[in-house]
Amino acid sequence: MWRTWKENVGLNQIEHDWYLLSFSAKWLGAKRVIYHDQSRAKDMENDYELMLKLHRLLDEADIVVAHNGKKFDMRKINARFILNGLQPPSPYVIIDTMLEARKHFAFTSNRLVYLTDQLCTEKKSEHAQFPGFELWKQCLAGNRAAWAEMKKYNIQDTVSLEELYLKLRPWMEGHPNVAAFSNPTSPACPKCGSHNVIQKGYRHTQVSRYIRYRCNDCGGWSRGRQVVNGKAARANLLIN
Repeated sequence: MWRTWKENVGLNQIEHDWYLLSFSAKWLGAKRVIYHDQSRAKDMENDYELMLKLHRLLDEADIVVAHNGKKFDMRKINARFILNGLQPPSPYVIIDTMLEARKHFAFTSNRLVYLTDQLCTEKKSEHAQFPGFELWKQCLAGNRAAWAEMKKYNIQDTVSLEELYLKLRPWMEGHPNVAAFSNPTSPACPKCGSHNVIQKGYRHTQVSRYIRYRCNDCGGWSRGRQVVNGKAARANLLIN
């Protein structure tokens, strides 16, 4: 007897292994959303060309933003890469907005649909005509309306994720230092790269003092790298 929850499926029960149907992405700040799918593929299960397009994007990226990307998306993508005979793309850093939300806040839910509904003007879209699994089922059946909904759904996911990332970014600790990509000649925000930063107080460690900065554009805080209290002052500091 089959149940509807937590059933185990043996390998000998799998007729077709999983593969990618579509993906969407965009460069930060760009208007165009990149979208590709298998809607016109002669063999839908052969996702080599789709994965090749995604591989080229990741190979060009320095930083990748994804929601639940570290645990799910990127591992799934890597699995399809190696199964399609592709080499690893050039290394990139993953910023996982779900992990960042969980780390810094105690929201009711860390799901993308909840976070974008609460924080963003661009909301994650719900499946309209084809709810839940029905959307994938109808896409596999070649339903053009389902493919159109899949495209709209994917693109809106990407747009809403970008806004969520920008909302969370000022709160992130250890964000990749994007200013390092531009070789700045004056203090620049490590989170967004802006030079519109102001000195505001000091940040203290157990023995050292650093100038503290606040970015007027993204709102993030950072500190300088040079110690501003001298050796003599530090020599008089005791440690617990």
